Parts: sequence; structure tokens; C-alpha cells
Amino acid sequence: MLCQNIHCGLFEFCCFNWIIISGGTMAVLKIKFSFQRRVHLAQGLWLLSWVAMFSGGVTFCMGLFLKMELLRRAEVMHTTDIHVVPNLLMVVGLASVGINLFAGRVCQDSMDSTRFTQWKNVMIPYFGVSLFFTSMLIVAMALSYALQPNLEESLKVGLKNGIRFYKDTDTPGRCFQKETIDRLQVEFRCCGNTNFKDWFEVQWISNRYLDFTSKEVNDRVRSNVDGRYLMDGVPFSCCNPASPRPCIQEHLTDNSAHFNYDYHSEELNLHNRGCREALVNYFMGLMNTIGPCVLSVFFVQMSVLASLRYLQTAMAALEGQENVEVETEGYILEKGVKETLNEAKETLKKLLQLGQVDAEPAPGDAEAAEGKAAS
Repeated sequence: MLCQNIHCGLFEFCCFNWIIISGGTMAVLKIKFSFQRRVHLAQGLWLLSWVAMFSGGVTFCMGLFLKMELLRRAEVMHTTDIHVVPNLLMVVGLASVGINLFAGRVCQDSMDSTRFTQWKNVMIPYFGVSLFFTSMLIVAMALSYALQPNLEESLKVGLKNGIRFYKDTDTPGRCFQKETIDRLQVEFRCCGNTNFKDWFEVQWISNRYLDFTSKEVNDRVRSNVDGRYLMDGVPFSCCNPASPRPCIQEHLTDNSAHFNYDYHSEELNLHNRGCREALVNYFMGLMNTIGPCVLSVFFVQMSVLASLRYLQTAMAALEGQENVEVETEGYILEKGVKETLNEAKETLKKLLQLGQVDAEPAPGDAEAAEGKAAS
């Protein structure tokens, strides 16, 4: 019997979320509820609130995972603007758990009209807070795409600095930069910022490992205006393991330096893709996967709020009724959309005016202050 009631409750719940009944200029999306339908609605909503609570936990975990991945690459990122996306997901995920725990408790108390009245004064603030946090899901999803240029620019500057400080293994604060870049290039099968030629523009070998008694080394240093040791070579981490020949890291642009070698045709010897492109694709891939999940959570959460609103208004009609099994009406808005918006504007204006009145000093206080200033 319980399983049958739950099944009916889910069926009724699905119907309540999709059926639109015209309410004229008065209530919006008005539906009539018999006692049995109210019970089915409460049962279905109770189950859905647990599903939505689990979805909120999943949202928090997705935000936490994205946050950890961004922190892992913090050394090659110049700014942290993109961190607003995982931060929002974690906050909204935790808020969703609390919102749906509350909804589940209300569903339990809806079986008793006397117990349900205790929630009467907190329902409207609850809906306002819930709608705010639920809308943040859409904001987070929109920001994940809108901040892609910021992510790319942050990686561009961060990788440029990372390559520039690659050699500074003895400098405090940069001693792990070499390991970070090498691990990054091996893991993502990339080389340089844009491509492997970026390594030609920086001195990535520390002076402590250069033999300055060598004529070749001195000639290279003297030939550079800044006195840097530049070479057409790359670190070992740029080597592509899929290359059919042993990796060539030095004299990459000199065909005569290697046997049977053509600089323009040896595409498999090094990773052709730059690390900026690899990281942008990786993070955007994560966000493209998280996006549909967040949208699904949004629809589930909105279904919970819409159903809870129907349950609230249907139960509110029982106030003062001796027979709790009478048919009642539930709705989303008590009045039309335009009228509801106008009332909200008026309420907001009154609150603002009240705040201004409280901020103004009383006439007696002003006269006392003037008297003290004169004395």
C-alpha cells in the first residue's frame, strides 16, 4: 500500500509540475487539490526533496573537484578570476542540502494541518532565499563560459612566467617551478606556452650548469644583448614518446646537426600542442561536463520549490476548516505576474523609506548637537 501511494505521489507530482490551468487575472497556475491529491503531492515531494538534496551534494563535490584542479595548476595561472565558478558551486551545493532538508520536514508536517501552521511565517522568506541560491546555479554555469577568455589570458601569463623561471631551482619561491612545468608537459603532452618554440626565447638552463670555459657557451652568451644563453633546444619533458626515433632536444632547427633529420618534417619528435591550449581544453572540458549536470540540478530544485509552493497554498486554504479533507486550491502566485511585481516594488520602496527614516536623527537630537557645538 505504501509503495502504491508513493508511486501515485510521484505521478501526481509530475502532473502538477507540467499542467497549466488558467487562473484569469487572479491566481497564476491554479490547480484544485483533493485530500488524496494533497497526500500524493506531499509523498512525491518528500522523495524529490531527497533527490534534490543528493543533487546538492553532487554539486558541492563538482565544485570542490574543480577547485582542487585549479589549485593544482595555480603556479601556472596569473589570476584567480575563474575560481568564482567552483566557489559558487560549493556554496550553492551546501545551501541546496539545507533547503531540501527543510522542504522534507515541511512535507512531513503537511500530513497534519495543525503542525503545518508553524511554518506559515517562514515560507515566504524561505522561497526568497531558495530562489536566490537556485538562480546562482545558472549564474555559475554562465560564468564558466563567460570567463574562458580570462582563463586563457591567466594561463598565457602564468605559463610565460613559469617557463622564464624554469631555471631558478635555487631561488626561494621558484625552486619547484621546473618540476611543475616538467610534470605539466608530460601529463598533458604539451610543450611551451603556445608551442615548443617558446623555449628558444628564454634561458632555461641555469648558469651553474653552464661551462663558461667553453668557447661555444661564451659565444652564445656574448651574442645575446641581455647576456642570456639561448639555444634552439627544449627540456626532456617536451619529448613525444610516440616518436619513432630517439628524442632530439638540441639544435632542433639545424638539419645538419642530426643524421637523416628534417626540421620541418619531424612532427612526432616533440609535442606540437602548447600547454596553454591543452589546459584551456582540459578546464573547459570539465566545465562542459559540469554545465549539463548543474542545469539538471537547477530543474530538479525548481521542481521542488514549485511543488512546495503548491503544497503550501493548498494547505493554507485549510486554515479554520473543521473538515481537513475538503478540496482546496493551490497556485504559484496569488495574483497576476504584473500585480505581484508591483506589490514587490511597493514593499521594497517602503523598506527603503523606512531605512532612510531610521537613519535620520531625531529633531531633539539635532538641537542638542547644535547646542553642544555652540557651547
